[in-house]
Amino acid sequence: MPVFVAAILLSFASWAIAGETGGDAAAAAPPASGVPAPDAGSSDAIRHAKRTECLRQAKAKKLVGADRTAYIKTCLAAS
Repeated sequence: MPVFVAAILLSFASWAIAGETGGDAAAAAPPASGVPAPDAGSSDAIRHAKRTECLRQAKAKKLVGADRTAYIKTCLAAS
């Protein structure tokens, strides 16, 4: 029984420490805005970056199926 109580107290202490230090740094980081700047002159890299951004936006909007496909086509055409 004392081992069980010690385990519970240890888990509470780790949660408290994580709360004081801000927890997971990746979760606290602000989302990236815009498309990252690819190498100049590389059209494949530019298309890939734009498609990745459109896919990220579709996922954030929780689009699936035909709605997702239509959104991605519209997003890519907008560039």
